[in-house]
Amino acid sequence: MLFCSQAFLFFFAALLLIYWLMPWQTVRIGLLLVASFYFYAVWNAWLAVLICVTTVMDYLLALGMDRSTSPRRRKLLLAASLIVNIGVLGYFKYANFFLVSLDEALIALGAPMWFGTLSVILPIGISFYTFEAINYTVDVYRSRVPAERNLAHFLLFILFFPHLVAGPIVRARDFLPQIKRRKRFSWPRMHLGAQLFFLGLIKKLAIADRMALYVDPVYADPHAYSTATLWLAAIAYALQIYCDFSGYTDMAIGTAHMLGYKLARNFDIPYASLNITEFWRRWHISLSSWLRDYLFIPLGGSRGGAWRTYRNLLVTMTLCGLWHGASWNFVLFGLLHGCALIIHRMFQGFCASRPRLELVLQSLPGVLLRMVLTFGTFCFTLVFFRAPTLSAAATMLRRLAAFAALPAETPMPNTGVYYTIAVVIVCHMVRRFDLWPKLQVRLPASILGFSYAAAVTLALLLAPSGNKPFIYFQF
Repeated sequence: MLFCSQAFLFFFAALLLIYWLMPWQTVRIGLLLVASFYFYAVWNAWLAVLICVTTVMDYLLALGMDRSTSPRRRKLLLAASLIVNIGVLGYFKYANFFLVSLDEALIALGAPMWFGTLSVILPIGISFYTFEAINYTVDVYRSRVPAERNLAHFLLFILFFPHLVAGPIVRARDFLPQIKRRKRFSWPRMHLGAQLFFLGLIKKLAIADRMALYVDPVYADPHAYSTATLWLAAIAYALQIYCDFSGYTDMAIGTAHMLGYKLARNFDIPYASLNITEFWRRWHISLSSWLRDYLFIPLGGSRGGAWRTYRNLLVTMTLCGLWHGASWNFVLFGLLHGCALIIHRMFQGFCASRPRLELVLQSLPGVLLRMVLTFGTFCFTLVFFRAPTLSAAATMLRRLAAFAALPAETPMPNTGVYYTIAVVIVCHMVRRFDLWPKLQVRLPASILGFSYAAAVTLALLLAPSGNKPFIYFQF
C-alpha cells in the first residue's frame, strides 16, 4: 500500500480510530502487529511470513547471547544471525546480479555454458529491515542493549509499518523503549504528525512525480535531446529522488507520531551542504550513521593513518552503493562518493595551512561556490544511480559534455521544472535559516489551516494520473 493511495488513507484512518479507542496497551501493540503484517501481506503474504520467521530467529539468538557468559558461544550466535540475515539479503537481492556478472565473464572468456538466473521476487524493503535486525543483534552482542524478552515487542520493532519498507532505519535502543511507554492521545502530536504527512504528500505528488514526467523520457533516450535538456533532466532527477525519498520519510515519521511513536529524522536540507562530507551527514542520515557505526568504525575508522582512512572510506561507500541496488551502476555510484569523500579530506588538509584560502571559502561567494559544487557532484553521480546500465550512463555523460543542440528536439515542459527548482531553493533557504517556525507562530490558525488545505489540494491537482511507487521501494 502506497502512503499516497486512497487504500492506505482508509486503512490508516480506520487503524487510528480503533487504536486510540483501545484503552489497553497490550491490545494496541497487538493491533499494530496485525496491521503491519497486513500492510506488507497485501503485496505478498509469503514474504511477510519470511520477515516474521527471520525476526523470530533473531529474537531467539539475541536471547541466547544475552543469557550466555561464554564469549565463544556469543560469537557463534552472532555469526549465525549475521549469516542468516546477510544470506537472505544476498539470495533475494544479489544472487542474480552475481550470476549475471559471472555469466558475462565466462562468455567473455569464450566458455560454452553459463549459469542463467534464478526466479526470485525481491522483497520490498529487505535492505532496510535487514540492517535493523543486524544493528539489534550486534548491539546485544556488544552489551549496548539488553535482549528484548517480549516477542511481540520485538516483532513490532521490525514490522512497524511506517518504517518497514523504506526506512528510516530504526535503532533498537531508540524504538524498543517507546513500545513499553504507555501512549496517551495528544492533539499537538496528532497535529504535528498530520503536518509531516501532508508535507510528504506534497513532496511526492507535486514535485517528485511531476519531475518523473520530465526525467523518464530523457533517460530513456538521451540521444533525442539537447545538452541543455539533459542537464535540466539531471537536476530534475536530483529533485525527484530527494522529494520522493524525503517525502516518504516525512509521511512515515508523521504516521508514527500519530500513533505515539517517534522515528529518527532522515534528511536535513542536504542540498544546502557545503561539501560532500556534510552532505552525507544530511542525506539519508539513518543509513549513513548505520554505515559509520557498523562498518566504517569496525574497519578502523580514521585510526591508523590517512591511507587506512581512505581505504575504509572506499570500502564503506562502495558497499553503500551496492546496498542501494544489485548493479554495477550502484557500485560505481558508491565508489565515486568514496573518492569524493577522500578528495574532500585531502582538500581540508590542504586548507589547514592556508588561512587566506580558508577565509575566501568562508565568504559569501565561497559558500555559494561550495554549495553549487557539492550539488553538482551529487547530480553527476546520480547519472549512474538513474541510468539502467553502465553503457546508458556513459551515453548520458557524453551527451552532457557534448554541448550540442538538436534542431528537431522533442518539446519538453521546461517552465514547470524551472518553477519547481525555484520553489525547492526557497524552501531550502527557509529551512536553513529557520524562518518557518518564526513565521508560523505569528500566523492565525485559520490562515495556517487554509494554507495547509490549499497546499494539499494543489498537490492532488498537480499529481500525474496513476500512483508511482516510491523510488526506494526497490532497495
